Amino acid sequence: KFCERCFNLTTDKECRICSNPSRNQSTVCVVEEVLDLIALEQTLEFDGVYHVLHGSLSPLDNVGPDDLKLHELFNRVASEDEPVEELILANNTNTEGEATALYIYERLKGNGLNITRIASGLPVGGDLDYADSVTLKRALKGRGTF
Repeated sequence: KFCERCFNLTTDKECRICSNPSRNQSTVCVVEEVLDLIALEQTLEFDGVYHVLHGSLSPLDNVGPDDLKLHELFNRVASEDEPVEELILANNTNTEGEATALYIYERLKGNGLNITRIASGLPVGGDLDYADSVTLKRALKGRGTF
């Protein structure tokens, strides 16, 4: 069944991530699918919690906001029981993922919430001459310190 807080798969009321007191409950990473959550967890870099949308907006496939766990996300962010300070949008970088991230941003901007987007760019071992211009542009914009 789904976790009542993040919609991850679980056998209990809450998943092991949401129920872990050592996780940073004020940082929520939004992902499209449970497999995305698993991939991020395998990095051992993220100590916050998640929100699984179970898809992305896709008008061509008749997938709208009511078909995803977006209302639950907005209610979670608005709740004063467990304040959210940062929302990390980790949607896929395809058209549907970008549209979903933009939809979430537009709905939540201006409320004091820190909304961030995961960086995108070149894969490890990739050659610059094979990368498209959008990927190179994002790699330059998302660069960090060495």
